Amino acid sequence: MVVRRNGFVVLVPAKSPGTAKSRLSALRPQERRLLAAAFATDVVDACLASAYVVEVRVVSDDPVFAATLVARGAVGCADPGGGLNAALRHAAHLAHHDHPGLQPVALCADLPALRPADLDAALSQAAGTGEAWFVRDADGTGTTLYTAPFDAFDPRFGAGSAERHEAAGCRQPQGALPTLRRDVDDVAGLRAALALGVGPATARVATSLPPSP
Repeated sequence: MVVRRNGFVVLVPAKSPGTAKSRLSALRPQERRLLAAAFATDVVDACLASAYVVEVRVVSDDPVFAATLVARGAVGCADPGGGLNAALRHAAHLAHHDHPGLQPVALCADLPALRPADLDAALSQAAGTGEAWFVRDADGTGTTLYTAPFDAFDPRFGAGSAERHEAAGCRQPQGALPTLRRDVDDVAGLRAALALGVGPATARVATSLPPSP
């Protein structure tokens, strides 16, 4: 494999669809499961279509679900436990061992509207700077993307993560980046993502949802 200069390896933490998206409480458990799986599928596909992404690693506690993403071109990585940030650091360590020239990127799995152009716009600004960067979510308090050189990779996801990343000195890319910011935590977020236009996997599931979830 030829690794492009200033390339990235994207780390996508994908919980088991059976336990993900509990805040979509207006939907039935089966609908939430299908949506969570579809979100991650569309995120992986968008990353694989990015001009800056050399590899996508899926960090999951569900090997059966992870295998479906590996079949699409991702690399599987078992979640070692210890929380989201610990899992991302573990995945970054493994990726660095295999591809020391790539910079790790932590990317949320609940961005069903993500378009490669928005991801490329953010990564192009971070590439080769030697600094840490993050992208605020659409609500302004969370984080959808975090990247830094391996030696400085210290993700701080969780409630209020945008404030923590900013306080740590992370830079923010310019541009609207609407599909990179639009995560789905609740029904309002789902409606907003659908309005932006979601990926094919999510679109297929959405056709079976109630008219006004």
